[in-house]
Amino acid sequence: MMDNLPPKVQNQIAQFQQLAQQIQMITSQKLQFDAQVRELDKAIAELDKAGDAVVYRNIGSLMIQSKDNAVLATELKDQKETLEVRVKTLDRQDKQLRERHQGLQEQITKALNVPSPEGEGDEKPKAG
Repeated sequence: MMDNLPPKVQNQIAQFQQLAQQIQMITSQKLQFDAQVRELDKAIAELDKAGDAVVYRNIGSLMIQSKDNAVLATELKDQKETLEVRVKTLDRQDKQLRERHQGLQEQITKALNVPSPEGEGDEKPKAG
């Protein structure tokens, strides 16, 4: 069927599929970052509860005792802030990609003369 389509429509379909993959990838990254933010929130809350207790941190495959809980808390908050900025950036990218995806879908639909799902173009007269 793709062979019967004009090159422009074939190109639009390829772009449409590529955008769908990019949206999926961004959604996956966003979910990972969101999970990391929640994990950091829990770590920060537990660190606040710990007070002056001995705290360890993971560095690679080692656990090292933290010398200063306040410094560790600051580092965790900085990491969280960085991830939140990344999530916002991914949100913006996701929105832009979805808008382009929607626009391409409309262009492809028009090019293929496929009736829209809303039922526009029905030739049946409406009772009224």
